[in-house]
Amino acid sequence: MDTSPTALFDSYEQDFKQIIGTIREKLEPNEQDANKGGKYFNLYFYSYINPRHNFTEERKSTLRRVEMELEEADEMVSQMEIEVQGVPQNIRASYHVRLRSAKSELQSLKKLLADSRAQLARSDLLASNNNPNSYSSDDPYNSSDRARLLAGTQVLENGTKRLQQSYQMALETETQGAEILSNLRIQREQIENSRNTLQRADLAIDRASGTLKKMVRRMYQQRAMTIGIVAVLILLIVIISWEKLSG
Repeated sequence: MDTSPTALFDSYEQDFKQIIGTIREKLEPNEQDANKGGKYFNLYFYSYINPRHNFTEERKSTLRRVEMELEEADEMVSQMEIEVQGVPQNIRASYHVRLRSAKSELQSLKKLLADSRAQLARSDLLASNNNPNSYSSDDPYNSSDRARLLAGTQVLENGTKRLQQSYQMALETETQGAEILSNLRIQREQIENSRNTLQRADLAIDRASGTLKKMVRRMYQQRAMTIGIVAVLILLIVIISWEKLSG
């Protein structure tokens, strides 16, 4: 089992790329699929020719699966963002670049999903409006209702774009916040190292101060002994001189 500090990040990134590839296949059909009756991009025209084959519902189901897969991919990106904090400092910058690339790719797919939903809604409304077999005499929607629905779809699309822009700004702010936290962590480590150095210097000063105190104490002891010896000598001189003078 790989226990390197980047193993989990690499694993999440690999899973993310796999699920992103699956999502792109569903949101961006290849040329062969596009030539089979316009299954996705020519949905309105093919449904008009063959109304019994409801590609609209099939596409809606596909978009719902894509939404769930995007949520799973979003969770993987969140895990990658957590794991990048444990990457060594000397290679963390490259992993931040890979993380930002994954976020950007995820954001582009979310935008593509929103555009696909809006296109599907417009195609569905246009197909219903132009297909004479799709309405009966008791159809609850008239032309004004359909116009309002189209206008509402456009409003929702504009709102979705604004939400996506806000989400992109939030992602950029989050990335900047992560970088600031990383810088603060580095500064904290530097402060802790400086504090440890100061503590060692303080201990050295304490030891030096203790040594100086011992030297001063010994100096005073030696001075006291010298004074005592001098006093004894003076006393002996006085006693000898007194005896001589008295004798």
